[in-house]
Amino acid sequence: MELTEIYRRRFEDGEARVLLWQTLVESFFQRYVDADDIVLDLPCGYGEFINSIRCKTKYALDVNRDAIKYLASDVTYLEASSTAIPLDDGSVTKVFVSNFFEHLTRDEIADTIVELHRVLKAGGRVLVLQPNIRFASKNYWMFFDHITPVDDRALEEVFTALGFRLHERITRFLPFTTKGKLPMSVTLVRLYLRLPLAWRILGQQSFLVFEREGLASAPDVVEEP
Repeated sequence: MELTEIYRRRFEDGEARVLLWQTLVESFFQRYVDADDIVLDLPCGYGEFINSIRCKTKYALDVNRDAIKYLASDVTYLEASSTAIPLDDGSVTKVFVSNFFEHLTRDEIADTIVELHRVLKAGGRVLVLQPNIRFASKNYWMFFDHITPVDDRALEEVFTALGFRLHERITRFLPFTTKGKLPMSVTLVRLYLRLPLAWRILGQQSFLVFEREGLASAPDVVEEP
C-alpha cells in the first residue's frame, strides 16, 4: 500500500520535529555514539536523527524515496528493505531503530534482526526506541500502519535468540507521540530528559540497547534508573 501521503500528513510539523530531534540527540542519544562510529539509521524517515548525530560515517535506509530530499550531504541514502540491507558484513558499528518494529510482521522483525546481526561488527550495538504496548495500549492503534503489538520483553526475547545480548533497558522513556504530552520547546525537552521520574509517569516508549555477541567481555545489563 502507498503510505507516502499518510507520512506527509503525519509529519507535516517538519521544523518542530527537526528541532525536537536535534535536542534529543544532543541531550541524550549522542552519548551512545562515538566520533569514529559507522552508523545506520533504519528507517531514517526524514533524517531527523541521522542528520543530527555526530559520527564518522552515516547511512540512512528507507523505502520512501522522499527521505533523500531531507538528508544532509554527509549522509549516504540506501533505498532498501530492512530485511535486505545493501551493506557488507560487519561494516557498521551502531544501528538506530526508532518507531519501526510495530510496522512489521513478526517474520519481518526476525528477518530484520538477522540482517542487523550480519551488518554489525562484533560488539556493535542496536539502539532501539520503541512504543511499548504495555504502556501505550490506549493509543497504540491510532496509526493506520501499526500492525504488530511489541513490548520490551518481546524484543529482548527475539534479539537474544538471534545473537544479541541486552546491554541497557529503559522501560519507560519518551511519551508515545510528539503530538501528545511531550513538550516541544527545547528548554522543556532538556528538562524532561534530566528527570527520570518524569519518564516513569509519561514514558510510553522504551529505549533498549542490544549488543552483537562476539567480544570476549561486555558490561552487565544496565537497567533503568
